[in-house]
Amino acid sequence: MSTSFDLNEHPHTRLNILTGEWVLVSPHRTKRPWQGKVESLPADNRPQHDSACYLCSGNERADGSRNPDYTTNFAFTNDYSALLPDTPVGEISIDGLLKAESQSGVCRVIAFSPRHDLTLAELEISAIKGIVELWTEEFKTLSENPAIRHIQIFENKGDIMGCSNPHPHGQIWAQNSIPLEIHKETVNQKKYFQVNGRSLLTDYLKVELKEKKRIVFENDSFVVLVPFWAVWPYETMVISKRQVRSILEFTEQEQLDLASALKNLTVRYDNLFQVSFPYSAGMHQMPVNDGDHAEWHWHMHFYPPLLRSATIKKFMVGYEMLGNPQRDITPEAAAETLRNQPEIHYKNKNIS
Repeated sequence: MSTSFDLNEHPHTRLNILTGEWVLVSPHRTKRPWQGKVESLPADNRPQHDSACYLCSGNERADGSRNPDYTTNFAFTNDYSALLPDTPVGEISIDGLLKAESQSGVCRVIAFSPRHDLTLAELEISAIKGIVELWTEEFKTLSENPAIRHIQIFENKGDIMGCSNPHPHGQIWAQNSIPLEIHKETVNQKKYFQVNGRSLLTDYLKVELKEKKRIVFENDSFVVLVPFWAVWPYETMVISKRQVRSILEFTEQEQLDLASALKNLTVRYDNLFQVSFPYSAGMHQMPVNDGDHAEWHWHMHFYPPLLRSATIKKFMVGYEMLGNPQRDITPEAAAETLRNQPEIHYKNKNIS
């Protein structure tokens, strides 16, 4: 090992400028043997239409209603919503130590396509753009409710991430308060904007595009990169080159470029271990009905759990739960690995 400090060899911590939190990076640990848990691969032979699936077109859902025979994408209110619009307002405080506040909101489900067997990586870019347009419509409609202050658009992909239905779909949770991660990102972006007059991610992108070490893909409107402070082995962020505060501000061309970026990234993910790559992904954007938020800069996080192969995942345990997150593979190495993946899906089907 070298005698001077080297990010690629020596243990170190890195600052997440969006949250103010730190991650421990231990690049020397990539050499350790693995005798831990190995996941079983999920079956990847889904039919185009599953008569037992409550997301497929024309099928009956849990509440007894029936999906329309949709041909592109489809949104509906979750039959088992985590948030309910008619929750009565109330709070509890016992000696200032036991506190609870009521939460109300709406949970929506977004079926990406009528095809039970096609993920984002396998859809045409035009179909993904249709999903972007639906996300935009849903965000606009939900934000018009003055009781809503935050709208979270996200996707859990794969049973390893707790996805309860293999039909490719996402969710939108809209609630009457601002959740913790959005609060932290709002605080840090506002601090930076007030001092510099520019968004935090605008200046961060300049540094990343100059260094090029962590860039995975870029087009005219978006950059896909492994953040300097990434926690998960192949974590990425999609950041708009133009500062926009929410999905409502994207032009039609930016919607198309976002669709292209999402396809490019998800194809690279699938090609990494030649498996339908699991992840949790979601957009972070400005709170709604909460002022101007000139500091906010739209971005999207991808948190995939796989570590060394399709069957070995990263566990957040021990030190991560009691101290702070830790990773072995450096973000630079992860970015290079993803950057070197082919842009054509390993199945080589239904790819534009």
